[in-house]
Amino acid sequence: MPHEEVKGSRPASTHRIATEAQQHSELNSTADVEAVATPAYHIGSKFNRTPYWQKIGRWKDIPEDQFLSYRWNTAKDVQGKMKLYDFLNEMLPEKIPATEQHDPTITREDFITDVMDGIAMAPMSIRLTPHILASIDWNNPLNDPLSRQFIPKKSTFQPDHPKLTLDSLHEQEDSPCEGLVHRYTDKCLFLASSHCPLYCRYCTRSYAVGADTETISKASLKPKRARWNAMLDYIANTPTIHDVVISGGDSYSLAPDHLRMIGDRLLDIDHVRRFRVATKGLCVSPSRTLDPNDGWTDELIRLSNIGRQRGKHVALHTHFNHPNEFSWVTREAAQKLFQNSVIVRNQSVLLKGVNDTPETMGKLIRELGDNNIIPYYVYAGDMVKGVEDLRTPLQTILDLECQLRGSIAGFLMPQFVVDLPGGGGKRLASSYQTYDRTTGVSTFVAPAVQGKGKVDRVYEYFDPLASLPKAQGYYSRV
Repeated sequence: MPHEEVKGSRPASTHRIATEAQQHSELNSTADVEAVATPAYHIGSKFNRTPYWQKIGRWKDIPEDQFLSYRWNTAKDVQGKMKLYDFLNEMLPEKIPATEQHDPTITREDFITDVMDGIAMAPMSIRLTPHILASIDWNNPLNDPLSRQFIPKKSTFQPDHPKLTLDSLHEQEDSPCEGLVHRYTDKCLFLASSHCPLYCRYCTRSYAVGADTETISKASLKPKRARWNAMLDYIANTPTIHDVVISGGDSYSLAPDHLRMIGDRLLDIDHVRRFRVATKGLCVSPSRTLDPNDGWTDELIRLSNIGRQRGKHVALHTHFNHPNEFSWVTREAAQKLFQNSVIVRNQSVLLKGVNDTPETMGKLIRELGDNNIIPYYVYAGDMVKGVEDLRTPLQTILDLECQLRGSIAGFLMPQFVVDLPGGGGKRLASSYQTYDRTTGVSTFVAPAVQGKGKVDRVYEYFDPLASLPKAQGYYSRV
């Protein structure tokens, strides 16, 4: 009898389980639909698809679909000294609020003259995207963190550190063939081109990236298949290389079919287990990710999917430095990559007056996390010509990590690092061997970095002279 009861109960139990499964499936289906319709980051003002580019007079009538066109963006960027001169004349008010370095107000003409003189001294040429131009507060450009990042001014220039060199990381010394840097045993850097959608003042590759300037003739890396094939052949013939970073310049400068060619070759090399596509594009020109007529992002997604099928790791590495670089377009672009399972990591550079406070850096890290971008590195500023006004002393990056750790989830905390001058590679800032705040000299060792002149080498990093009240006399004797 009990046996029959059990038998008799099966249909009811099975029906109940089936019903619950169906309800669960319906709930999940509804949740999935709602998740697509209203992503989690659509909170408050972030949901508002404000046409923020229309505050720029010349783009006041540009509709959303046109602004999201990458072709339109590249056609409308501000490239070169004279184009920036015209743009500033259009956008700046007659009187501009001051900073600590200036009188209570300065005139539009004074500001423009300061910028033009700054460009003449700068190691990087000018190229600015519509997204970044529309994200700057042109009524207060002296205090705007994006203006400070990308637009040089003579009034803020400081003398270059006497220990500074043009190729401070000595990448060219670790290059077995043109455009390939092989410093770490299992990793190499594939410099695909010298072009970027936007040129950063503080670029560590100012020796090669962008057009020649009034102060520097560039060792340009042309995007040529013959050069790429030579680098790919080296990788294929070097089985210790498991990890490749495709960079430049910027991988955004690659046509979709070029990205496919390089990516497919790397996926076909058995010992290459992972590669990363490095681009600032998501930060400075996010519309490309949303443009249905541009195939770059589709190609990235394809490579990511093939890599996953083969058990190989493909990721996008990008470069945000300040929360103001995010707009609703950025968030939509990041969401598209997340929904398509593309891993995205961020590398920031610590810049004085831009992101060197716990409040700003903390806000940036949280914004990255909210957009499913992994905060990976925060770099101390490299010792690059013409940007001493943006560098901070080592103590700043040490203090930032100390103050932020514990206030943000551990898995969202980036590594705070120094990319050592002389080719020592990246080391945790807190791993210094010695640090003298009086002279500003810190020392590091990098036992895993081998090569000519690097065994048992002690590497030095130098604080900017302006941060050392007594350092001028010391360095005049060095």
